[in-house]
Amino acid sequence: MKQLRTYLTVIVLAGIAACASTTTSLMSGMSLSEEPLTGKFIWHDLVTTDLEADKRFYSGLFGWTYEQRRGPNGNPYTLAKSGDRFVAGMVVEQRPKDGSDISRWLGYLSVPNLGLAVKQNGTAGGSTVVERLDISDFVRVAAIIDPQGAVLGLAQSSIGDPDDSHAGKPGRVVWDELLASDPAAAARFYKALAGYKVDMQQRNGGEYTLLIADGVKRAGILENPLDGVEPLWLTYFGVQDVKATAAKVSGLGGRVLLAPAAHIRDGKLALVVDPSGALLALQQQPL
Repeated sequence: MKQLRTYLTVIVLAGIAACASTTTSLMSGMSLSEEPLTGKFIWHDLVTTDLEADKRFYSGLFGWTYEQRRGPNGNPYTLAKSGDRFVAGMVVEQRPKDGSDISRWLGYLSVPNLGLAVKQNGTAGGSTVVERLDISDFVRVAAIIDPQGAVLGLAQSSIGDPDDSHAGKPGRVVWDELLASDPAAAARFYKALAGYKVDMQQRNGGEYTLLIADGVKRAGILENPLDGVEPLWLTYFGVQDVKATAAKVSGLGGRVLLAPAAHIRDGKLALVVDPSGALLALQQQPL
């Protein structure tokens, strides 16, 4: 965990620094809400050890295009676009000498009070990866490891967040789901952290927890079904045809961990790993 924290600190700082220098560009490629959308995952960064391979992968899978930026410290930051909208960032990091896998998708959750959220996480048994950083006059961020051991970015905006006008479109993030070791404890924690309404449902395969903010379903919690994978926030990307998209994965340098199957979410879900080792979900729309 100490090594993970060290690498994440470097990665998140690099990404935030680069993102801070591209705030104007980002705003031009986004539509913002009038007020912050507390409880929404408002941005996602890919931490990758093989940027070029992953750029080819996501371009082939989702049709993404890219714009290259550099932060004030010179670190590269790649902005991914789906159509005319910025949808994610990519931060490159060298693979550790021990060969451990650090590639991952990192989501940023909008919270009403960043300092309080960081404090709540620590009180509940989590830890802080990156303390509060002001990346502009109106956005501050932090990164934590929650009590389940899942890595998460936190963001507080004073002007608004990327809105839902493009929600559910193919090639864009459509859902975030915590694979938790203790779903009930995780639900209590995130209810306190972001003010969610918690809705427990029975689905095929067991209990599922929906996290709802202002009447909108924003995220889910599921008991971690993956052997050998620590708790994590899983990022879902929308696709038009999950079978056809999953069939492209291996040819683009990735791996299919869970192929679409009729008994798993009506055959509309696939779990895949990109060329650098980051796990993601493909979700046929509508969700």
